[in-house]
Amino acid sequence: MHTTFTQEQEAVLSSTGDIKVSAVAGSGKTTVLVEYAKRQNRTSRILYLAFNRSVRLQAQKRFAEQNLANVDVQTAHSLAYKRIALPLGFQIAKGYKLHDIVKILSLETGSRDHHAAYVCASHIKKFCSLFCNADSDKVQSLDYCATISDEKARAFAKHHYAKIENGTRQFLAKMDRKEIAATHDFYLKKYQLSKPRLSYDVVLFDEGQDASPVMLDVFLSHTGRRVIAGDIYQQIYSWRHAINALALVEFPKYSLTTSFRFNDHVAGLAMECLSWKSLLGETDPRSIRGVGANKKIKTQATIARTNLALLKSAILTMQHARSIKKIYFEGNINSYTYASDGASIYDVLNLSLDKRSLIRDPVIASMPSFDALEEYAENSDDIELLMLIDIVGEYGKEIPYLLKKLTAMHVDDDKRYTADMIFSTVHRCKGMEYDSITLADDFITRERVRKLVEKGRHEPVDISRISEEINLAYVAVTRSRNFLEFPECMFPDADATLFAKRKIRDIVGLPKRRTGTPPASRRPAAGNAYKSWTKEEDKELLDLFGRGRSLLALAERFGRKQSAIRSRLSKLSWVD
Repeated sequence: MHTTFTQEQEAVLSSTGDIKVSAVAGSGKTTVLVEYAKRQNRTSRILYLAFNRSVRLQAQKRFAEQNLANVDVQTAHSLAYKRIALPLGFQIAKGYKLHDIVKILSLETGSRDHHAAYVCASHIKKFCSLFCNADSDKVQSLDYCATISDEKARAFAKHHYAKIENGTRQFLAKMDRKEIAATHDFYLKKYQLSKPRLSYDVVLFDEGQDASPVMLDVFLSHTGRRVIAGDIYQQIYSWRHAINALALVEFPKYSLTTSFRFNDHVAGLAMECLSWKSLLGETDPRSIRGVGANKKIKTQATIARTNLALLKSAILTMQHARSIKKIYFEGNINSYTYASDGASIYDVLNLSLDKRSLIRDPVIASMPSFDALEEYAENSDDIELLMLIDIVGEYGKEIPYLLKKLTAMHVDDDKRYTADMIFSTVHRCKGMEYDSITLADDFITRERVRKLVEKGRHEPVDISRISEEINLAYVAVTRSRNFLEFPECMFPDADATLFAKRKIRDIVGLPKRRTGTPPASRRPAAGNAYKSWTKEEDKELLDLFGRGRSLLALAERFGRKQSAIRSRLSKLSWVD
């Protein structure tokens, strides 16, 4: 990477005392933290606190390359394991499934509402996670219901709150007494409650926007110099109890506003995403300057908001993009076919087909019908399970065949960069970057934000969740190293408002063979519906459809009916 530091970076490097660094995507934040450590006295003991294991491994490599043996790279969990779990002899559990919790707590399963015990277990599991990530010292002081976004799930939790709260306390107590194995979050919570003193001169906390209250409390308890860095607009893990630590910490603020990843045109789109927050009453505009000059396309990625949209894109690519032979799913393809509690898409499918003998998951096996499973998922606010239900509803019996074909095209982890197309949800590709990106059409838009705000005038709306949805769009856009394609609905006025009526393919830097969707002002008129297709239109139609554009998007693009689009594709032998 660059060796000459910018004026903003130098300001961070020459600072003294506690500071916070607000850094835009691709601004060299971690590089600056490595250089910061390098410029300290070599006798200083420095802790680099990483958000997760993968960040820790990357950081260890970078500090080792600089021969910084005085820097200790840890996660909050690795610190807690050495200080609590290991010396106190805790057995460690990767996690507990719902049927484990039902059995351990002897929750009733024979009631008229046959799956109420599993719903309660789901809420107990989430309540335990909430407590273990919060800075509170008592379960009773937390309002679990306030964390539930789904109205139906919240109503269930309120009705059974005493049972859920008591079950949460019992489950935590069993871990504390070592009657059952401790989760990673439990021993981290026990570490935080022990009021640890970090024996370092300097603590560097990277990706601070992803901190949990527990992690932040441990960091702030340090009495030496503290540096926290991150991007407040990359906070996309509130569902894992992440908080905006940079906004909460009252340290002198330094900003890194120049991105070396992408050019100024992509920077403009990123700022446009964040400008939607003004509709929510947020008035802290972000300035981003893009100086990236990438001209090559070696890695191509399709990024979606949800598993369902991503799977749809992958299937369309597999069926119609003849140039795509090898694919890769960030996090491996199997991770997209399981919910966090272990329910498989095949179990959901077999329930829908009433093939009960093939169902392995005991929770799904206990459901009398597919509709009952959907009701259970809604009552427990299980978003991942609802996603699997949606996929089964969309593809049904085709799922085994489609997944088998996708798996056959999938390359191993060590060959991910040989893939013709990488597929990822925005959560799984956070921290990644790709030369060329195509965004799926399931991200929030300015118009959607406006409608939700309008809706909020008449009924309750979760503004914080809408704000995080905008963050997701921003993170997706900023994974690009200059080449970017996006649904027209995301930036319908991009050429008119941002780039003085220049074509999107020019403003974003797309070569003509990878043109983006034209803005509304450039769409062909409806009179094209009965005109003959030209060779140029045929070529563009195949190109766009092969890269996952929907029939609706293509109909809008060419000013024709969806039936006409399907008919033309069929004639060109791209659809049955």
